[in-house]
Amino acid sequence: MKEVVLDTETTGLSVKDGHRIVEIGCLELENLIPTKNKFHCYLNPERKVSEKALAVHGYNDEFLSKQKKFNEVGEEFLQFIKDKKLIIHNAEFDLTHLNNELSLLGKKNIDNEIVDTLFLARDKFPGAPVSLDALCKRFRIDNSKRTKHTALVDCDLLAKVYINLIDQKEPTLNFQNASQEKNHDSNLNVEYYKKVVNPSPEEIKNHKEYLKQHLKKNYF
Repeated sequence: MKEVVLDTETTGLSVKDGHRIVEIGCLELENLIPTKNKFHCYLNPERKVSEKALAVHGYNDEFLSKQKKFNEVGEEFLQFIKDKKLIIHNAEFDLTHLNNELSLLGKKNIDNEIVDTLFLARDKFPGAPVSLDALCKRFRIDNSKRTKHTALVDCDLLAKVYINLIDQKEPTLNFQNASQEKNHDSNLNVEYYKKVVNPSPEEIKNHKEYLKQHLKKNYF
């Protein structure tokens, strides 16, 4: 099964205020393992970046004015995500902006299956912080490269968070790439996870009964 971890950066928060996308990043997963397939582009939003957005991602107007416009990459983007489940953190934000860009081209909204990791995290950890940084801290994922919000870095971190959120904590991330390296390389960064299976109430009861019987035999 192929999935795409997706993230965008924008000129500001709301499309109602005319804000546009300045960066799209996508990483493909196959059976939860990152493949080499990526989609990434910076975009000329044809408007100024807000001060708040500039502080978040650091892409200034001069840099963005030299990039392609969405109408030049839109079809390539749609082909990349075609028939794939999309993994997005706070999906409403990204989808609203992406659908706005598509509507400006006269194209229909994205209709892929969506997994919103924000909702997964809220369900799994009610009342706890569920930002991407907070989840990286919870799962001990190194996010030191995230000095700014950039799409591909965020996608890489979100892929690792996603696998932890759905409890698929097996040697998946980086395992495929590592296996292709030389076996004697001691610097391979292979991440291993172990899933914890909680006992059922009946198993706990039986265990307590077992301990009572055997402790009496051995110590009394």
